[in-house]
Amino acid sequence: MYHYTQGRPTRQGHKGIPEGQFEEEQGLDGFYGPVSHLIKDRPSTRWNSIEGNLKPRMFDLVKHIAADLASNVDGGLQGQRLFYNNDITVSSLWIQPGVPNDQLESRRNADGDWMYFCHKGGGQVLSEYGVLDVTPGTYLVMPKCIGHTFFVKEPTQFLLIENRTSHFREPDRGIVGRHAPWDPNALVKPDLAGLYDLIRRENINVRTVRIKHTDELTTIRYDECVYDVRGWKGDLYPYTLHMDHIMPIVSHRVHLPPSVHTTFAARGFVVCSFLPRPLEEDADALKVPFYHQNIDYDEILFYHDGDFFSRNNLHAGMMSFHPAGFPHGPHPQALEKVKTKTRTDEKAVMIDTRWPLKRDEALARFEVANYWKSWMTK
Repeated sequence: MYHYTQGRPTRQGHKGIPEGQFEEEQGLDGFYGPVSHLIKDRPSTRWNSIEGNLKPRMFDLVKHIAADLASNVDGGLQGQRLFYNNDITVSSLWIQPGVPNDQLESRRNADGDWMYFCHKGGGQVLSEYGVLDVTPGTYLVMPKCIGHTFFVKEPTQFLLIENRTSHFREPDRGIVGRHAPWDPNALVKPDLAGLYDLIRRENINVRTVRIKHTDELTTIRYDECVYDVRGWKGDLYPYTLHMDHIMPIVSHRVHLPPSVHTTFAARGFVVCSFLPRPLEEDADALKVPFYHQNIDYDEILFYHDGDFFSRNNLHAGMMSFHPAGFPHGPHPQALEKVKTKTRTDEKAVMIDTRWPLKRDEALARFEVANYWKSWMTK
């Protein structure tokens, strides 16, 4: 398609929007494809009723009870499923302390890669390649079929993302080069010597392996500890990346699309990290997330930490769901709050999926009723 204009559009997207008017972006392919900016007299989120299933939703995962999350159909291996389609499963997983060190189990996923995002707690993760530390804000990427064991001394909550049709890869870095949004040296590789120090110090003896294959569990038991690797080489291994080591791509003049915050990519979805950053400085720049229809993607956003100024009445541990098919953007209160702000103070994980997401029926217990009304001013 060729680029056309009609009426009185802006020269630059997200900038120079006439006073009292609103911009809506309509784009394909997750902000990478054809896109148009519409200047409207009123925000696109001015609905007064929504009838049917397609609506913005909010879920308060803080209402989850740790014991409830651990006692699910797969015995706690994958936690409580939240959203899913053929490419991805998103779950909330609690790992509880107190399991005797000689009864710890190794977990293995033959259905796809697992990515754990640590929201609360932390500890160590044992694997055949070595040990890794996890703290709040850590992404742990565990490739398909690699056995691993969590060793925690406090309740630890993960947002668990299962990649069922591909493997996690770094995003397209384009003109920013190889060291943004994160430097490859920021990836932490497993410590093999540290693994055996931990095993000796804590007298750990893992002899049971549980494997998930076609969403069914198989248990294998051994007489000796399964962690007996004395050396390895290669470019397949688990690793971690902490939010503190991600450098947000920003512009001091204009609001950039969420795609610049992509941290990991997969065949049918991307994982993005929203982090504290300075707000745009130009007087005519839009300083809040723009109203948009991300036409080809469903979006879920997990709020990890900080002040989420673009939404009202939010706290850490909540998750929003904005499916394709309707516009969304900042709450009316955010338009006022941003006038006195010079930077954001929020940490969140966004997952955009190419194909529609299904909701697990358990989510109904944690849904914030009438969230869709939060854009209404009356």
